[in-house]
Amino acid sequence: MSQPSLVHLAGRRRPGPPALVVVAHGSRDPRALSTVRTLLDRVREQRPDVPVHLGHIELNEPLLTDTLADLDARGTTDAVLVPLLLARGYHVKRDIPEMAATARVRTRVAAPLGPHPLLTDTLYTRLIEAGWNPDLTDEERRTSAVVLAAAGSRDPDSAVDTRRTADLLARRLGVPVVPAYATTATPTIPTALRALAARGRDRIAIASYFTAPGRFATESAAAAPWIASAPLGTHPAMADLLLHRYDQAAATGAGINAA
Repeated sequence: MSQPSLVHLAGRRRPGPPALVVVAHGSRDPRALSTVRTLLDRVREQRPDVPVHLGHIELNEPLLTDTLADLDARGTTDAVLVPLLLARGYHVKRDIPEMAATARVRTRVAAPLGPHPLLTDTLYTRLIEAGWNPDLTDEERRTSAVVLAAAGSRDPDSAVDTRRTADLLARRLGVPVVPAYATTATPTIPTALRALAARGRDRIAIASYFTAPGRFATESAAAAPWIASAPLGTHPAMADLLLHRYDQAAATGAGINAA
């Protein structure tokens, strides 16, 4: 029997909410796919009324194009694509819209997850879990710093977004937070570590700014001179943020420039 909330008074079925398609990059590391699937389960638990699906840009199945074709075959007419990505860049601006443009389903591309205070909350929690002391002495504060280790992109907007996240985290921690990159962009993580050490910052933590375990997250953590946090993963704030971006786009049509 149809749920009352989905039925008009005249007896016609009211359209349900648009499908939520979480768009992950894809990874050869099986831990990444497992993490993403667990995260989607958390989203489903929070919003059982919303159909939640997964699509990948590359490397893993299902690809986004296949997910959208399957939605069309099921009769779904409307979907919001939420990038499981942390900043603007080529994937958000070009790859996802181009893949969506081939679909018969009406799509809207939501903003990437970052920057946002919920990401700051997650980064902070992961650092505490790794051994960061939230009650630093004055001396510890003078000698401590964090490198925000991210994947990197040639798109300057990606660097802007990552810098904003670093600034939010710095305000939360009360120490310098320097963004650095595992590939493509500069500074590299070793360069950022050396620059901080030259300034007398010898208690340097690596904050892993990756959505899931993988090659870059592992290599970044291995470079840590002190502690390194785990990737963002399945922290409850990540599910909250995915739903926030979905709601923004579903309600307003807001896209990649949403705040």
